[in-house]
Amino acid sequence: MKQKIMFSTVVIFLLSYALITAQEMNVEAGKLYNEGNSLLKAGNYSGAIESYDKALAIEKDYRMYYQKGVAQKKSRDLEGAKNSFEESLKLNNGFEGGYNALGGVYFSMGNYLEAINNFEKVLASTKKASVKKKVKKNISLAYAKLGNNEMSNGNSQKAIEYLAKSVENSDYDAAYLSLAKLYSEIGEFDKSINASEKALKHRSKISRGGPYYYMGISYKGKGDMVKAKEMFEKAKGDATYRKTAEYELSLIN
Repeated sequence: MKQKIMFSTVVIFLLSYALITAQEMNVEAGKLYNEGNSLLKAGNYSGAIESYDKALAIEKDYRMYYQKGVAQKKSRDLEGAKNSFEESLKLNNGFEGGYNALGGVYFSMGNYLEAINNFEKVLASTKKASVKKKVKKNISLAYAKLGNNEMSNGNSQKAIEYLAKSVENSDYDAAYLSLAKLYSEIGEFDKSINASEKALKHRSKISRGGPYYYMGISYKGKGDMVKAKEMFEKAKGDATYRKTAEYELSLIN
């Protein structure tokens, strides 16, 4: 069956790092910066960008570029956001928030390898366990996207390589499900069953039918028709997999 697996989006969580008070810079630049922050919070992204540009004309500050990038990303100007985050990092190459935000832009642009590259810079520099966990989830999502793309292109082994890296970084249910599908297709039935079990254990977004279906396929491949039938019976309770599970059951019965 043709499988569609929905993948989550990355989390941009370091916005608070960019906050600054007017006392830390030129008075007029600080005033414009804070005006931009207020407009950004209110959802007036074009107004915020205008205020940040006026502030930057007076004084260059990495946090101004960062906030401008946030406003540009929210207004869907990904190229502009990328440029602003890059300018922010030129002024402060140790700024974790900039790398995370730049990774998020690359993710939105579909450049998942560059997204991973930037997320890994955050991972290498941060000492906060909570930040590491969120960044590893972002890395996991990016590898899952790469794996899904390779699946679509018919490159099973490369897809498995990327998806394995995805679940190394975070227990992502959709990545486990994709691994279960791929392993079942290449005859690695024990690995498919293991991936299916982990997909169920860490299930968040996916339905239950997929893991049960691929366990059924794998048990059938191993010659265990009793277990295969049990799994297909469970899979047919999911509308997405009902017809294919019923078809497999008809072959067994």
